[in-house]
Amino acid sequence: MTTARLAELEDSPLSPFPEGWYFIETRQAIEKAKLVSRTWMGEEIIAWIDGEGTICVAEAHCPHLGANLAPEVGGRVVDGQLVCPFHGFAYDATGQCISTPYTNPPPTARLRMFHIEERVGLIFGWWGIDRRPPQWPMPDEQEDTQGWSSLERKSVRFAGHPQETTENSVDYSHLNYVHGFGDVSRTAPLVIEGHRLESRFDFQSRKPITRFAHVTFDISASTFVYGLGVSYVEVREHSIGMDLRLWVLATPIDGTNVEVTLFSQVKEITHPRRFLVGLGFLPKKFRAPLMNKFIAAYQIQDVKKDVIIWNRKKYRSRPRLFRLDGDIMPFRRYCEQFYPSTKTAATTPPNTASEATQ
Repeated sequence: MTTARLAELEDSPLSPFPEGWYFIETRQAIEKAKLVSRTWMGEEIIAWIDGEGTICVAEAHCPHLGANLAPEVGGRVVDGQLVCPFHGFAYDATGQCISTPYTNPPPTARLRMFHIEERVGLIFGWWGIDRRPPQWPMPDEQEDTQGWSSLERKSVRFAGHPQETTENSVDYSHLNYVHGFGDVSRTAPLVIEGHRLESRFDFQSRKPITRFAHVTFDISASTFVYGLGVSYVEVREHSIGMDLRLWVLATPIDGTNVEVTLFSQVKEITHPRRFLVGLGFLPKKFRAPLMNKFIAAYQIQDVKKDVIIWNRKKYRSRPRLFRLDGDIMPFRRYCEQFYPSTKTAATTPPNTASEATQ
């Protein structure tokens, strides 16, 4: 085989839309706007809430004559029904046309609807290989909100791919080199069970709090990956005694660009182990929201350091690895189940524990 042909095989691009659950919008944002439109997974979609409070997500073009149903074009929601701006066809939460201003609705006029699930007010849509239905449910262990601050949201859009962004969850060596984290160590083997991947590690992070002062956080992180669109991270900060949870949601937009959205929450800090810029002097109800804003600001700055690299990197399907890259290839084998060329992986999911050592 020629060198050029070998290089071509090694640089084969990833399919842009892996199967899985992907973030669409928050319930709060949809309630406020009444009707929202998005480019999502290469599709133009719309989302609204019907009269019963059900979130509805559908293709954004009317099956009658193809008018776009987005609010920017004149689409609207009336009594929980989506109304086309072109001829007034009205659709219910199942996507079925139930009325027109002129005559009985044609029974074949039906929107393509997307399977959706909601977690802590976040709306996720299912993207299936060949439009097949969901192959696994969204996790529900994060539903407890008692004692947690409200969600803080940050996002960034760039040219990239959700597999590349999610691979950071097992790329421990970059944490020191790119982000300056210290004492990075894996605390348990990588675990892969079907669509679920679990990665655990400890590290230290030194952040400035004023022009002349810094604070060092001593952190244990447990990352749970559910496909390539949803990563959920539980964080314990030991020096303060603070619990944080973070959703890292990578959503393909148009086949080239991806949007990474971060949602974070901090649990009520009852007895801080150190006062950290007066934290202990604050009333208890202000501690978690203040720390959440502080941490969210630094989280998005850390992600932007990765974006600089993601935005210009090329996927290497046969990377030249070294010893500390031990979890990269198990992760990539895990990813194979989400692409059309490996459909059988969904019925025979991998069950892998990494054997690499740090």
